Amino acid sequence: MKPNPDAANPAARTASLTAITLIAGLLLGCASTDKPGTGNGFPSLPAGLALFHTLVSKPAARPLSSLHRLAALVTNTTFDTLDPGTVFPVKRGPVPPYSQRRGMDLAAWEQHLDGLTGRAPSKGTIRFLVDGEAFFPRLIDAVEGARRSVDIRTYIFDNDDYATAIADRLKRRSEAVKVRVLLDGLGTFVAAGAAPASAPPDGARAGWIAGYLERDSDIEVRMQSNPWLAGDHTKTIVVDSEVAFIGGMNIGREYRYDWHDLMMELRGPVVGVIDRDFRLAWRRAGFLGEIGYLAESLRSRAHRGSGPGYPLRMLVTKPWNSEIFRTQLAAIRAAEGYIYIQNPYFSDDKILSALIAARRRGVDVRVILPFRGDSNIMDASNVVTANALFRQGVRVFIYPGFSHLKAAIFDGWACLGSANLDKMSLRVNEEMNLATSHPPAVAALMARVFDVDFAKSAEMTEPLPENLSHKLAALIANQL
Repeated sequence: MKPNPDAANPAARTASLTAITLIAGLLLGCASTDKPGTGNGFPSLPAGLALFHTLVSKPAARPLSSLHRLAALVTNTTFDTLDPGTVFPVKRGPVPPYSQRRGMDLAAWEQHLDGLTGRAPSKGTIRFLVDGEAFFPRLIDAVEGARRSVDIRTYIFDNDDYATAIADRLKRRSEAVKVRVLLDGLGTFVAAGAAPASAPPDGARAGWIAGYLERDSDIEVRMQSNPWLAGDHTKTIVVDSEVAFIGGMNIGREYRYDWHDLMMELRGPVVGVIDRDFRLAWRRAGFLGEIGYLAESLRSRAHRGSGPGYPLRMLVTKPWNSEIFRTQLAAIRAAEGYIYIQNPYFSDDKILSALIAARRRGVDVRVILPFRGDSNIMDASNVVTANALFRQGVRVFIYPGFSHLKAAIFDGWACLGSANLDKMSLRVNEEMNLATSHPPAVAALMARVFDVDFAKSAEMTEPLPENLSHKLAALIANQL
């Protein structure tokens, strides 16, 4: 996958890879394109002005956070390039049989996570909502039943017919409750120029969704800036500060009708953690920017431990804080019994190397990849990933259609949410995952998602056809 970093000047290689990342990110919609590439062109002038605002003027007005992100991007790219652990290994010899170990000690693992993250978990309960048919009706019920507030944070709020219907419902509710919508500027802009394949030809489209939401309503809309093409890939919805939804779904037709995905409904003290993170992001996206963010961070504290429920741990990707990456990498290295992963964008070489090492020590490693996704580059890269894993004894399953779901279970510890297994999600974008080792919750995830999807998918029995274009796509995907 990645060539040996010693084969070229490291400084020049770092600069070139950074340039590839920026250019490809622009072309692919921040390199986390949650949208197919068919469409009817970008929206008109308001969206173009919004794009300029989110890419140029807003980052310029926040010089500290923009430089902070740039330093994180360059540093991560440099260290990842020079790190021997990111060179894809070639393991030779027979693949060992599965070990008979029971798995890692989950109590000790949770204590280890306290040290990795610098905090104890919160508490709460999870209800798994598989696919749009389960999530969106439940979301609509929660919005209609809101008494005080609805706070939406999403990478994409689309402008297709279904998203427009959700927007209309929010506009009506804003007459009675406080409604705030926080959008990623670049993600929403790119989505606005693409039409879902399943959209009816006469379906209503809202145009530029930010303006549509605000027009003739009391909804407050803010857009996250995208310094250096970094995005906010988080998807959370908090209603009345009492119930939260988190997972992989944006708001749009594909997520309701076309794609396989997962959201979680959370209750209990953990909602306060998500609520506070929304408030921090909301203030940062406002007029005062960094000053507002600092004031909110000093003023508010999230309640974590007290209250009903079982331990739930929120994990994030933020500049200089790749919790989702380092905890999952540590879990792969610690696993003794099994590792099950489902993810649509699977290009991080360090994760792949650790999975192969786990299989080589007898761990049952299984991976579900989509048959086809929303990015040609990632589809081609996934072929290289699938073949590399298959040749090393990992069981690889191909989901029929597009699974946008991002979930993993490591010996009874589950980690799932918005983050892909690529550089953008693990190092650059803002992301939020939930993790737990509560046995009934993990068993429910296994039964509702992994057991069903393993049965539905086709297991690889031989390598997939692969050529030079796949390898080139993998090189690019390593930086996305």
